[in-house]
Order: sequence, then structure tokens, then C-alpha cells
Amino acid sequence: MKTIAHAARTMGRHAAGLTCLLLLLSAVSPLAPVAGETPSPYARWKHGPPADPHFFPIAVWLQNPARAEAYRRAGINVYVGLWRGPTEQQLAALRQAGMKVICDQNEVGLRHRDDPTIIGWMHGDEPDNAQPLPDGKGYGPPIPPSKIVEDYRRMRAADPTRPVMLNLGQGVAWDGWHGRGVRTNHPEDYPEYVKGGDIVSFDIYPACHRNPEVAGKLWYVARGVERLVRWAGPERVVWNCIECTRINHPARKATPAEVRAEVWMSLIHGSRGIIYFVHEWQPRFNEAALLDDPPMLAGVTRLNRQIHDLAPVLNSPALTGVVQLKPADPEAPVAATVRRFGGGLYIFAVAMRPRTTRVAFSIEADLPANAEVEVLDENRRLPVRGGRFEDGFGPWAVHLYRLPLD
Repeated sequence: MKTIAHAARTMGRHAAGLTCLLLLLSAVSPLAPVAGETPSPYARWKHGPPADPHFFPIAVWLQNPARAEAYRRAGINVYVGLWRGPTEQQLAALRQAGMKVICDQNEVGLRHRDDPTIIGWMHGDEPDNAQPLPDGKGYGPPIPPSKIVEDYRRMRAADPTRPVMLNLGQGVAWDGWHGRGVRTNHPEDYPEYVKGGDIVSFDIYPACHRNPEVAGKLWYVARGVERLVRWAGPERVVWNCIECTRINHPARKATPAEVRAEVWMSLIHGSRGIIYFVHEWQPRFNEAALLDDPPMLAGVTRLNRQIHDLAPVLNSPALTGVVQLKPADPEAPVAATVRRFGGGLYIFAVAMRPRTTRVAFSIEADLPANAEVEVLDENRRLPVRGGRFEDGFGPWAVHLYRLPLD
């Protein structure tokens, strides 16, 4: 559980601007690669996250294992972090609920090297932020990247069968985040930090952010993912954190539609795992505020179910070069990613601004005569004429399309 001081830093530390113009994405001709050509990024670890293509990691941050069953029903399949753990009791509770965990590599954890409940080890949270000094005497500099790499090597030496997770702060997305102290406006630190992890993540919460540079600009989530993917390179896996409570804001929190947009922005820009941050400090402290918010819980549960249903598609290779998006309003960019799977071409698209526009999709591929686009989970079909179809996007809208190729 994060401290109140940490929560205050969390609030200021999440956002950054992203200018998404047109996004060209999809398949090379002929439409390839096909599903199954790219092995799971987790296959290299004997006791890491499941390499099953039907598994997509959807996690919750630092929660009591007593709530694991409630989170499992909401579509969560991983815990990230255990308060003062892992302990034997915590691991037993997670095992009973069928919940995987990424946790500290303490003495208890190492006694469970052969326990499939543990799928990864983790560093301390947000070492890139200014670190509290002893006795509450303010903040010193961040932990140097060299120390993170040193600790990573130590953890890998103790157990090379699991990946090491490194979660970074909002400086990943927002160079001006003052919570980095003396390293504010030093993005060059991050390519060094990511050398200290196998799964690298970050957090920024723009919907409930207090700084006007970030507040309400959901695209900072996408910007952070995009940057982290670039810094991490192909040998590391990128996850990211998503807000779904007011955290420490007295009045503002993300809506279920905004959470859905942030999640799909993340997936479209290259995130391979989602971590929900569900703590709340306003109007009172609530470690599991998501579970006490029926509309948000229902929205998150639907979203998670959709991701699990599409896991084999999301785990297949992203394709480039076949689908071009052209919004009618250039101030309303739409981002997309494209996959080929099971005889279909999937296009996942999200509006990157709170504006309304129509978008023309041009497809450079051989499609069946009289092809129609299925809009998944919306009970709609759109005609394709001359390799082109159109659809409308409202603020932060998400549309998921499937076109038959056979």
C-alpha cells in the first residue's frame, strides 16, 4: 500500500502531450505474419507469466489477498505487489483464489521458487522519483539507474526462472514532472533505468491529475507507453498502470469510458499488460475503492472480459502498412493497431482527443466481394466499398473491427 506522501506525488506525476496525426498501421502484402509466428515474450522464463496465447495479464496494484476472489470475478488475473510480503498466508490466499502474483524477492518468496503462484519479482516502486529522506526531512535524488541494474542482476542471479518487474513514475510520459527532484527534465535517464527490468511499467493518471499541463489529457498514457516501448526495445515487455478511482483528487475521477479509452490507448501503442491502480485517499482512504464503485467495477469487468476474449489476437504480431486512417477533423486524431488472426483482419481504434469526427479507413488488402466490417460488441456492421469504410468517433471513443479475409 502506498503512503499518503507517495499518493500526493503520484497525483502530480502523470501526464504528457501526444500529437497523434494519422496513424498508418496494418499488414504487409500479402497479409502476414500469421498468428502463432511470434512466440510469447514470456516463453523464456520457466516460472514466468503463462505463455498461453489466451493469457493476457490484467493486474491490480498492491491489494489484500483476501480480496483476490472479488478481483478474479472482475477479470483480474495478477496481483502486483504485496504489503510487507510475500508472507506464507498471502501466498496461500492467492493460490486458493487461482491468482498469480509479482512480488518482492524476500526470504519467503525464495522458499517458493517452485510455486507457480509467483510469476515475477519486483523492484521497489518508482525509483526514478525523488526519494524520501530519513525522519521525514524532505526528499533526496532518485535512485540511480546503476543501482537498479545492480539489484536486477542480484535478483536474476537468485532466480533466473522468473522475470523482474520495474515500475517507473510519470516522468516516463511527462518530462516536467517535478517529483523527480534534481532529475526533472532528464528523460535520458530512462533508457538506463529499463536495463534493470524484464517487464517495465509506468504510471500516470491524467483524468484525476491536478497539474493543468496533464489534467484531462488522456493521451499522456499513450505517450508514456510509446516512449517506454522505444526505450525498452524488443527484449523487454512493457506494461502500464491505469487509474480507476479519484486517488487523491477531491472531486475528479476517471469515468468508465475514460478508463476504457486509456486501456485501449495503452494496448494500441504497445502495452502487453494492464495494472489497475485502485487506491483512493479522498474523501477517505479506501485501499480497494474500485470494489466499492458499482458503475466503475461493472465497466472495468466488461472491459477485462473483452480483453480476455481478444487475448489471442492481442498476443499476435502487430502488422504495419495496410490500413490508413484519415479523420475528417485533423484536430481529432485516431490511433489504431492491426492484427491478422483466425481468418480475420482486426483493427482496434481509439479517439485520442475529446472531440467528434468521422474516420475513413483505407485497406490495402484483397477482401472478399461485398465484405462487411463487424464492429465488435456493438451489434453493427459497416459496408466496405473499394477497400474503404467509414465510421464515427465521439470523445475518447473506442471501436474494434473485424474484417473477413477468407
